[in-house]
Amino acid sequence: MPAGSSPKRERQYEHIKDSAKKRGASTKRAKEIAARTVNKERAQAGESRTASRSSTKDMSASRRGGQRSHSGAQGRTKEQLYNEAKKRDIKGRSSMSKAELQRALS
Repeated sequence: MPAGSSPKRERQYEHIKDSAKKRGASTKRAKEIAARTVNKERAQAGESRTASRSSTKDMSASRRGGQRSHSGAQGRTKEQLYNEAKKRDIKGRSSMSKAELQRALS
């Protein structure tokens, strides 16, 4: 988090990072997701010095996430399926498609 960020944004960052890690993202990817999300929220709230047009004009990350979570049975991402296959030591996982990973895990 940038220096001088509010305690609310610090909590938000930690919550998003922990949530991404629980979904199977690597630590590096979880930090990136959290930082991008919090930075966008800061830009939309006018808490940052500079902000891109897409950060200020687009819908909020929390709203987009809510739409994704309620958009039906899309299931886990390919990255999440791959990480699960890696944990179970499934052979040939690196060349599998999302559908093949789903079949191999079920």
